Amino acid sequence: MNNKAFFTFLMLGFSFFLYAQEFSAPDYDLIKKNIENKKSEYYYPSLLKKLKENDTVFTVEQYRHLYYGYTFQKKYNPLHISKNEDLIREYYKKEKSDTKEYPKIIKTFREVLAEDPLNIRAMNFLAYIYNLNGEESMAAKVSANFQGIFGAIMSSGDGLKCETGFHVIAVSDEYVILNIFEMQGSSQSFDKKCDYITFEADKYKVPGMYFDVSVMQEKK
Repeated sequence: MNNKAFFTFLMLGFSFFLYAQEFSAPDYDLIKKNIENKKSEYYYPSLLKKLKENDTVFTVEQYRHLYYGYTFQKKYNPLHISKNEDLIREYYKKEKSDTKEYPKIIKTFREVLAEDPLNIRAMNFLAYIYNLNGEESMAAKVSANFQGIFGAIMSSGDGLKCETGFHVIAVSDEYVILNIFEMQGSSQSFDKKCDYITFEADKYKVPGMYFDVSVMQEKK
């Protein structure tokens, strides 16, 4: 059950330049104001409740508020390590699991998302296991929300320079994006605002990808 297998499951058809012409960095001050307004469609407890109930009726802006608004929640910790970390790492590494394990895997990843609801890698993997277990409706719902959050990240930049880097709230999200694009970095650097992942020379159309991690630095 390697990374390529479950990321390929999504078959998103995203192009690296899909959002290159239309993107905007998150306005964290505005997002904070909106998610604290009980009369707003972006009121955070309502958005999070919908996500946990696997409701897929979100707009692009609601997904942006859901993802970036999480940084203002008490539970947000960019260095969070799940209590099930060792177990989920084993599941990620496995090429294949026994079908009898699927209910246990689903339970484990539901627990992971209960403690870290914006963990998009866990979300994507859970959708994949639901699909393997024949729970197509649940797979579709979880996958739809993963795609919505992924789209929110893509709408934050183009990744071509630090000033327009993709804004992420967890380092692991950088690797989710690389896996979706089937790209592999050869080295990584950090300039106090952006992570820059360099690719092997001439392997892809771009030499590397920038991720704006400034919000993580502020919350550490």
